[in-house]
Amino acid sequence: MEPIAKAALLIVGILLCAMGPTDAKVYSKCELVKQLTLNGVSRTYQGHWICLAIAESGLNSTKVTQLPNLTANYGIFQINSKEWCRDGRKGGKCNVKCEDLATDSVTVAIQCSKTIQQQNGFKEWQLWQKKCKGKELPDISNCGASG
Repeated sequence: MEPIAKAALLIVGILLCAMGPTDAKVYSKCELVKQLTLNGVSRTYQGHWICLAIAESGLNSTKVTQLPNLTANYGIFQINSKEWCRDGRKGGKCNVKCEDLATDSVTVAIQCSKTIQQQNGFKEWQLWQKKCKGKELPDISNCGASG
């Protein structure tokens, strides 16, 4: 490859990185507890959901992870496109567009995650098994939500 072409690719790469999701919403534990409550998640299980979100996305609602198998994980709970959603159109077992799982609003991600959890349990998420199952869950006692 010509040196000019290499330099151009490097510049484009740097610009793309710089233009990344600057409006990413990173939730606090209590903000997410509030959203979970509003979306009908029982307080009993909210510690698991918070732990899952911390493990999967660092509470970043707009995170998208491209995977080697040509699928991607979307949103605060890193929901996979192979089975649960479709790129660019509604579909999958959650009947949602994948892009709608990775926005500042976590409503669609919570609803889809509830479907996943109801069908497969938290074991669907490997990081939940590794970082949350049987472990001390995040303290959300100061968050003031009820449910």
